Amino acid sequence: MAELQIRSAKDQVSAAEWEARVNLAACYRLVALYGMTDMIANHISVRVPGEPGHFLINAYGMLYEEITASSLYKIDLDGNVVFKPDVEYGINRAGFVIHSAIHRARHEVDCIIHTHTPVGMAVSSLKSGLLPMTQTAMRFARAAYHAYEGVAVDLDEQARLVADLGDADVMILRNHGLLAVGPSIPEAFSNIYRLELSCKAQLLAQAANSEITLPPQHVIEHTNHLYKPNVRRPFGILEWPALLRQLDRRDTSYRE
Repeated sequence: MAELQIRSAKDQVSAAEWEARVNLAACYRLVALYGMTDMIANHISVRVPGEPGHFLINAYGMLYEEITASSLYKIDLDGNVVFKPDVEYGINRAGFVIHSAIHRARHEVDCIIHTHTPVGMAVSSLKSGLLPMTQTAMRFARAAYHAYEGVAVDLDEQARLVADLGDADVMILRNHGLLAVGPSIPEAFSNIYRLELSCKAQLLAQAANSEITLPPQHVIEHTNHLYKPNVRRPFGILEWPALLRQLDRRDTSYRE
């Protein structure tokens, strides 16, 4: 199988940035492994440690299963390229518009993940949106919503996107897809994985064409409280080493 030959960036960045690159590349590979990709579309970003105005994002033209630590772009919040990887591709304009807006507004957010999965797009098109019908979905009882305005390439949309997201961990982009954020890559991945799982369960239940039972509101709120990172544990952190081991058993090239 043909592989891209990409020059290593390890000696050109700080140790902290390299670690972030490896983890972000792993996140791309995991999103691919768990079936949440749209070929070369979509984007995942992480803020560069010690450089709050810079973030890493994928080269637009590579499949998620091809992403490596050295293939990631580093750009600033205005879209200027700070580090160009050894690839022939550029950056997805929509990726810059969405991610720069959130990184600029939400200083506590390090990682942002956006997907176009069939179940995410389906739920995004339902008037009801995401229902708190399962324990997993109750984790996101405060999911945000953003109305569809077309392909997100206009800077004018950034203010509305940020306002709609507010302080939520996940947002359903109406007629579009899903978005999750987190203070770290592991936590953001946990959010998008569980949001995806919630959408799948909802659509399966709705396909049964039977009445759906929802818990009382106080139970929904209590369950949501128990999923807050400061109550029991920050979900995603404990799972991350196991997920990396899962990747390493298959292919370690994301670390290059």
